Amino acid sequence: MPEHAAPLLRPPRHRVDPRARHWWTVQAILTLSGPMLLTALTMAVLSVLFFPGALPWLGPLLLVTLVLPALVYVLVMPRWRYSVHAWELGGRAVYAAGGWFWQKRRIAPLSRVQTVDTMRGPIQRRYGLATVTVTTASSAGDIKIAGLSDADAEELSRRISEAAQDVPGDAA
Repeated sequence: MPEHAAPLLRPPRHRVDPRARHWWTVQAILTLSGPMLLTALTMAVLSVLFFPGALPWLGPLLLVTLVLPALVYVLVMPRWRYSVHAWELGGRAVYAAGGWFWQKRRIAPLSRVQTVDTMRGPIQRRYGLATVTVTTASSAGDIKIAGLSDADAEELSRRISEAAQDVPGDAA
């Protein structure tokens, strides 16, 4: 191993709640896949009613540009995202991995934690889920751990708050 090689970082140990896949599926339908499918359906119906000659070329175009991407997104994204999202709270830092296409891993020292927030949107509440946001004294932004069960989110928030109080701040 080369002298200056960075140590390998193992993935965080704790997975998010399996219900997060349902939450992400509903989000996908409401924000991207649903509107894309509705647009394709509207264009197909208008073509049949007013421009029937356009259907031979418009049908395949709608299929390739709207229908297939929408279906792939709603079927693949939640599973892929679930396989990536994880978190861990150590003695000196909180570690989170997230994303799906653009994956991100963040480690924040507990000595830098400023606030810990728990958020539950309407769809999250439907599935009994929450997001824990850890705000740090960093310009890189917050650490968000999405897709936790309500009980896990409350417990994690409590543990991070307690651990951050027990860790002395930097003397710099």
